[in-house]
Amino acid sequence: MTLSTPTFPSTSRTPSLPGRPALSTLARWLAGAAVVCGLQACAPGMTSGQNSLSPDSPLTLARQGSFFLGGKEVTSDTLSTLPAYAPSGTITVEQMYVRYQVPVNPRPLSLALVHGCCLTGKTWESTPDGRMGWDEYFVRSGFPTYVVDQAARGRSAATPAAINAVKMGKAPASSLPTVYSVGHADAWMVFRFGATYPQVFPGLLFPLEAQNEFWKQMVPDWINTLPTPNPTVPALSELAKRVKNTVLVSHSQSGIYPFQTAALDRDGIAGIVSIEPGACPAANGDLKPYAGLPILVLWGDYVDLSPRWAPRFKACREFIEAVNKVGGKAEMISLPDLGIKGNSHMLMQDRNSLELAGWLVGWLDRNVR
Repeated sequence: MTLSTPTFPSTSRTPSLPGRPALSTLARWLAGAAVVCGLQACAPGMTSGQNSLSPDSPLTLARQGSFFLGGKEVTSDTLSTLPAYAPSGTITVEQMYVRYQVPVNPRPLSLALVHGCCLTGKTWESTPDGRMGWDEYFVRSGFPTYVVDQAARGRSAATPAAINAVKMGKAPASSLPTVYSVGHADAWMVFRFGATYPQVFPGLLFPLEAQNEFWKQMVPDWINTLPTPNPTVPALSELAKRVKNTVLVSHSQSGIYPFQTAALDRDGIAGIVSIEPGACPAANGDLKPYAGLPILVLWGDYVDLSPRWAPRFKACREFIEAVNKVGGKAEMISLPDLGIKGNSHMLMQDRNSLELAGWLVGWLDRNVR
């Protein structure tokens, strides 16, 4: 289905300049959060020799690369229905893909960025309208940055064996795995561009003129074919141990993963930033894994208008309150409470995304040692 770009409603909450947020309020907020340098020259804690935050300046890296973590071998006689390839054999699946960039003169703290439902690590890269993504911003701010493709998503393989088994008549149709894609109109509501398509929330900061580029980021989601815990969780644990002193930054569907990783093993985890998590740990559950661990849960706007997200917001607030009662260092922030309005569920791609990333750098400097 092709959706036309709706017209933005006339509202004072709409950015006054294309591609820019309402900077007066945001500038005061950033100043209060001790982000001194803004987006012009430097980030908190930067030293001479590190990258400028200007997208027009060269990006200097000490090294970059990619690798996989986890994975398992699957032997099957339904790997292929094509005559050119044998149906029987062994494949490796469920490994988590990681792309990393390490700047010159890196900070001792690294960041691991984990995407949400129906998406890939592209979430953190260039925005749909072509602005700098959070991955580059954090590298320019001095953080070694690791961008993840969840197990069975993006550049991480899933097995086709169950699908081919049905096609080859070796299994009933009822055994087909649950794989799903989210259509544009449903995604419109999930990502809180508006209550229903084509309605637009007043003052929305997501760049809807580039929505067609955003739709290209969405891929089939194989999460229901995976075991529990999701293989991404132990892979994140392995990543934290390998990298050491890392903050796990998650979004939406993956919001719970850093908490599950910390419950599995705290080794290498310096903190958790969960952006609009699909779920937080239960407030009445075992909270010991989170004691003393810096935690931030961050929310955008219009949450109270969304039957999908309002209950999750409430549950996360209950978790934050509970974990702090047992010695936690947890914080939950709703941007509208700070006077920052208009952010969608995809706040790392909204028009004020770099200002938010700058504030997040300040939060890390203040809270994660």
